[in-house]
Amino acid sequence: MYARDVAGQPAPLNFGVSGKLIMNVLVMYDRETDTLWSQILGEGVQGELAGTKLEPLPALQTTWGQWKSMHPDTLALDKGFSGSFDAYTGYYSDSRAGVLGETLQDTRLGRKERGLAMMINDTPVFYPLRKLSDRPVVNDQVAGVSLVVVYRAETGTASAFSSSVDGKTLTFELDQTDGENFILVDRETGSRWNAWAGSAFEGSLAGMSLERLPSTNSFWFGWKDWHPDTLIYAVAENGSES
Repeated sequence: MYARDVAGQPAPLNFGVSGKLIMNVLVMYDRETDTLWSQILGEGVQGELAGTKLEPLPALQTTWGQWKSMHPDTLALDKGFSGSFDAYTGYYSDSRAGVLGETLQDTRLGRKERGLAMMINDTPVFYPLRKLSDRPVVNDQVAGVSLVVVYRAETGTASAFSSSVDGKTLTFELDQTDGENFILVDRETGSRWNAWAGSAFEGSLAGMSLERLPSTNSFWFGWKDWHPDTLIYAVAENGSES
């Protein structure tokens, strides 16, 4: 997700789908200047605004059920589709690397491995969801930034937050599952946190909030083609993290 406001433009840009792909990733265009934009980079790649970067906005990809439990008064876009059929079911399970095939081969993970991917201080990092299934709360540090990654396998929901509050780095662990939400507790103060909102609701830090970090759910083949030097979160056989 990106902000539509671009410096030097008199009004927010309006985007559409160009019908083009670059390394299997959707290419957008803006109706004001006809610039082409890479979805994964959030950057203009051809046209008047080439080289311009859009501001990434933190977002949460989750199920409708979990979202409703968090925001019962939310408005939803109704596109007139009913039913639960997913036309991409076969695509998720086969080994094809998108429409165009791989640009680079990297066998550290399977082509269709899915993960939470993000840029931290220009450093790309990829958290495989199957690793997060075994460890749903990950305390990590990337490019000098302390962060916590939270994952719920039942809904496929993953999110990342800065774990620093008022200059203090917190260490989180899962306290309990409360319906659709995860409850975290930090070891330093014992405060309890809503894992998806990133907000403390009990303890000495009640009322404080963590900064949500922009991230995207991505296939491995798509992420590594654009970021061949990406870091990968891994858990060693002895249980240590790397």
